[in-house]
Amino acid sequence: MLLDRDGTLIEDVPYNGDPDKVRPVPGARAALDRLRAAGLRLGVVTNQSGLARGLFSTAQLRAVNARVEELLGPFDTWQYCPHDERAGCGCRKPAPGMVHAAARALGTTADRCVLVGDIDADQAAAAAAGAAAILVPTPTTRAAEVAAAGHVAADLPAAVDLILRRAALVAGPPPRRTGTVLVVRSDSAGDVLVTGPAIRAVAGYAGRVVLLCGPRGRDAAALLPGVDEIIEWPLPWIDGAPAPVDPQDIDRLTTRLRAVRADEAVVFTSFHQSPLPLALLLRMAGVPRVSAISDDYPGSLLDVRHRVPDGLPEPERALSLAVAAGFALPDGDDLRLRVRTDRLPATPAGLGGPGYLVLHPGSAVPSRAVPPELAARIVRVLTAAGHRVAVTGGPDEAALTARVAGATGIDLGGRTGLADLAGVLAGAGALVVGNTGPAHLAAALGVPVVSLFAPTVRYGQWGPYRVPTVRLGDAAAPCRDTRATVCPVPGHPCLAAVEPGRVLDAVRLLGVPADAPPGSASADSSPAGSPPGGVAALTVWWGRGR
Repeated sequence: MLLDRDGTLIEDVPYNGDPDKVRPVPGARAALDRLRAAGLRLGVVTNQSGLARGLFSTAQLRAVNARVEELLGPFDTWQYCPHDERAGCGCRKPAPGMVHAAARALGTTADRCVLVGDIDADQAAAAAAGAAAILVPTPTTRAAEVAAAGHVAADLPAAVDLILRRAALVAGPPPRRTGTVLVVRSDSAGDVLVTGPAIRAVAGYAGRVVLLCGPRGRDAAALLPGVDEIIEWPLPWIDGAPAPVDPQDIDRLTTRLRAVRADEAVVFTSFHQSPLPLALLLRMAGVPRVSAISDDYPGSLLDVRHRVPDGLPEPERALSLAVAAGFALPDGDDLRLRVRTDRLPATPAGLGGPGYLVLHPGSAVPSRAVPPELAARIVRVLTAAGHRVAVTGGPDEAALTARVAGATGIDLGGRTGLADLAGVLAGAGALVVGNTGPAHLAAALGVPVVSLFAPTVRYGQWGPYRVPTVRLGDAAAPCRDTRATVCPVPGHPCLAAVEPGRVLDAVRLLGVPADAPPGSASADSSPAGSPPGGVAALTVWWGRGR
């Protein structure tokens, strides 16, 4: 558990070097003691540019920190950046250096940490390290910062409530062993991928796991560890463009489910979907135990009716159901997304060695795709800066990828089904992508993501999970939370307004080096007002630091 200092733990007194001015925020000591009682180790990560500005000394900083501990109890590590924004260091938030350093000092990794802070630099540093983040706004927090945050809490005690509640949902009693379990996730590739940790939890204690998925998720299902058999079947109450309900098809599905001879079923759904139609078929197929998340009254259709709070990341939401059904991730496993890497296709010729960038412009949901003109400009900017850029797309996206790759990118369009894309991503330094399945595939491979995230769905639920990420785009756009599949605003402004230079800055923030001497930058290689170079430039885009 990592915390910003000024504005989060104590009242923000600009460039404070006086211990007598330290005032804890309301409820801080009790909230921190709850975390300590739960066995969590605590660290502080704080920008202290007053040192570089000569406004206080190192001795004064240590005296202030000692006063903080006197009032709030001990912290297991203190990490501070002594530089100002001109230094171009890797530790000053929004750079992720302090988050990684704190995680190492606590004996863990950044992807297992949560950072609580009050400004966007805290959120960006956490995301770039692969950590979770919670924003606790203060009167000086900007509305845009609140809109962009994946998770927001009213105050520090509320943030602690959220952390402990999320931890409790994925921890349960000792798991039990069983025979054949039918797990269900009938939706797109991304939906199947984010259910992976929950399926691994079931597989750890089941003799056999059969996965029922739809046609759009079939390729992703084949990549998941722990799946012994796949049944592909479209479900008309789940599919976005469903065929009419065919009674004979429903009869055939019921017969197929009966043939599985499952001892139980766990039905995973998204928050807007109902498990009850399939639960009825499972009962008709003779499945004796059915578990699902359902706000609707299930009658006798469910043996385990699980409920979860709104806004949980989808992998945690799914795992909480597996835990409620009596399963758990095996020792040594964790909540990160994973795919099988033993059968990935070879990387296509022409990419060279690892470290290239991948840009995936398309999406099955048009509102989440990267606008083609923007994608083409991004390729030109990245290649001018010395990066190799592969442009990927499925068999029906060859024209799109050719347009986006242009003369400087490497066009892989039409040659990258999901398994092929996994093979390409396995050697990538980062992926530039909208809110679509390949973002989750990159997370499953541990590849950093520059997420051009249309806010039609909640970023805290659907953003790349536990992988270094930079989010770009207008989080407060009019399409926010509409779940629109086609952009309802002319011109796709939530993404079209992103300057390509910000994507280059994001790649640098994620620590991906260029592997060729920079060429002549194009006219749009750096947005107006953006200083050239690396981390020093990022304060322009990821806001304030102290």
